[in-house]
Amino acid sequence: MSTSSSLLHSIGPRLQRHFKVGAFDRRGHGRTADSDAPFSYEAMAEEISAFVALLGRPCHLVGHSDGANAALIATLQRPDLVKRLVLIGANYHVNGLMPLPPLEEDSLAFQAWVDRYAAMSPDGSSRAHLEFRKTVTMQATGPTLTTNDLARVAVPTLVMAGDDDVATLAHTASLYESIPDAQLCIVPGTSHSLLKERTKECARTIRRFLTSDLPVETRLPLRRARES
Repeated sequence: MSTSSSLLHSIGPRLQRHFKVGAFDRRGHGRTADSDAPFSYEAMAEEISAFVALLGRPCHLVGHSDGANAALIATLQRPDLVKRLVLIGANYHVNGLMPLPPLEEDSLAFQAWVDRYAAMSPDGSSRAHLEFRKTVTMQATGPTLTTNDLARVAVPTLVMAGDDDVATLAHTASLYESIPDAQLCIVPGTSHSLLKERTKECARTIRRFLTSDLPVETRLPLRRARES
């Protein structure tokens, strides 16, 4: 229920100092029109892969929330297109989410979202309620990856989350521990909006991960010693 500007206007300017940054609005979001097909994380992952393939070279993927879930699936499907992966506020299984307050369609908050949606969408406000319900259905039924799936991630991965994010901390830790050689960053004092709440800190962490030498070498390896 967001757009590419969410990333571009938060961490985008700081990452653009060091990288070429590209983004797109997936189907039914932002400036991209929708179709009658339902939303799914798998379809979103196919859109990511098509976008990167269009660029003609492997890229780093930085995804937040549903975008992170889709980026994870895209990496499993097409690891040849991904150099390094940053997952922010992700959940690999629907059961990993905290109980979330519902957004009622007759509320002022929902109407404010409809207005933002209509201001950008080629469809105007006519499909806003449908887009919302498709999103609710998708998030209630997926993703459904397993830790065995995560073990197949073959690119360097950073897992980031707020300490009060939408996924449980246990689920986030499971995501980190199940991906081979992954790195973990829990940003203190933040929620699912950590990119806006600690923008400089998040951008700095992402840049360091994307530019650091690998494999990681530490003075007292424990998890990584067992993995080696």
